[in-house]
Amino acid sequence: MMCNIKFKTAILLFSSLIFFSCEDDLNVEPSNALTEIDFLNDPNNAVQLVNGVYNKQLDYNMYAFSWIGITSIVSDDADKGSTLTDTGVDKGRLDNLAFGPTDISFNDVWIGRYDGIYRANNALFYLEQLSIEESLKNRLIGEVKFLRALCYFDLVRCFGGVPLVITKIDINDTAQINEVVYVRKSKAETYAQIETDLLDAIDKLPLKGAYAPNDKGRASKGAAQSLLAKAYLYQEKWQQSYDMCGNVMSSAQYGLLTNYADVWKEIGENGSESIYEVQATLTKGLQDYTNVQGPRGTPDLGWGFNTPSLSLANSFEPGDVRRGSSIIFVPSVLWDGFVAPTTWTNPRYNYKSYQSSIAESWNGDRTQTAKNLRILKYSDLLLIRAEAAFHLGLNSEATDRINDLRTRAGLGTLSSVTLISILKERRAEMAMEHDRWFDLIRTGQAQAAMAADGKTFIVGTHELFPIPQNQIITSGGLLTQNPGY
Repeated sequence: MMCNIKFKTAILLFSSLIFFSCEDDLNVEPSNALTEIDFLNDPNNAVQLVNGVYNKQLDYNMYAFSWIGITSIVSDDADKGSTLTDTGVDKGRLDNLAFGPTDISFNDVWIGRYDGIYRANNALFYLEQLSIEESLKNRLIGEVKFLRALCYFDLVRCFGGVPLVITKIDINDTAQINEVVYVRKSKAETYAQIETDLLDAIDKLPLKGAYAPNDKGRASKGAAQSLLAKAYLYQEKWQQSYDMCGNVMSSAQYGLLTNYADVWKEIGENGSESIYEVQATLTKGLQDYTNVQGPRGTPDLGWGFNTPSLSLANSFEPGDVRRGSSIIFVPSVLWDGFVAPTTWTNPRYNYKSYQSSIAESWNGDRTQTAKNLRILKYSDLLLIRAEAAFHLGLNSEATDRINDLRTRAGLGTLSSVTLISILKERRAEMAMEHDRWFDLIRTGQAQAAMAADGKTFIVGTHELFPIPQNQIITSGGLLTQNPGY
């Protein structure tokens, strides 16, 4: 599905805020006989246009080192890892909550998401003009709106309100750039745009099971509903979140895998528990996600960053199978028979990022692996449902959903739950999956959790990351900085 497409016509670079990627845009030589619209009216080419938006998710500045740093290393789930002298540029500062606006990770994440948004806006501009079969056209628009909403969801969680760029931008229109690209909207306005995109996507997208086999992995109705349920949760819209989870649950499209450890293996890719994954192949791989976190030492499998913390390891209940499925302990024998030796630098590594060169698809290039990245899972949806249910006073429903997960984890069931027990279950189920920091922030637990980890969380500042200084400079000071930076 993840095919490259190129256009050389209307898409150009404008500022460092939004980067142009030549490999994923229209590549049609100017011709009196063939216009861009003529070219795209071929349904196959229209599909390739949308594939270019998906392809952005494989890039280094999407889910590799910087994203790992600001979503995992910064939290109490993980330490910087690697070696004492290898700081990972700014990863040591992230680990110590000593980061600032000039740190590269924030700029990478900002640029990556706005590049994705830029591609999405251009794709929507063309799609809306096409004369292709209406159901295909609507589906493609729905896919792109889901992808744009996902980018904005990442941005609002990291930075709060951000510029809302939802149309094709004329790079020669300075007034439009100053008024749209460089002006931050509020957090509420940003979430409202996410909701608008996802509600439209829900109307246009098919169920996961309606896709043909060669379209496996595309955004589905359930993916849009699940992301919307999560966006509602972050806004404490408990009833809307609860109801949207119910839509996904009643669709009969999803279910928990029997073996928790299989969720992040190749065998679990696009399975019943998968709601949305970044699709990677041997010929178009996910850049450096596994390499950044691969065990460091002898034999060398990666850079050794983002190592599970002792705090995380000690947080699991006795007998919880998720502990040994989330953390590689050194020494040990891994699931594929590979021996994790004492010659590795760190005592723990992220098991969920492990790519087996023995038992999974492998071409020897650990910088671009065929390992899919799970973005939305059914287990996450059950946790969202449980949390929303608790806030609505529906303790029985909340308890049932938590017990669904505990049963698979090999633990005893609970007779009732509290918010603390739900969030504890969330940490265990979603360990090392890039949600922990945001969960601490949105539930008000960050200061206490960081203090227990020996770090100082500054209330009123660390709830948001700094707007990248490079972007403020590029905007001529029009972009405003977050408090405390």
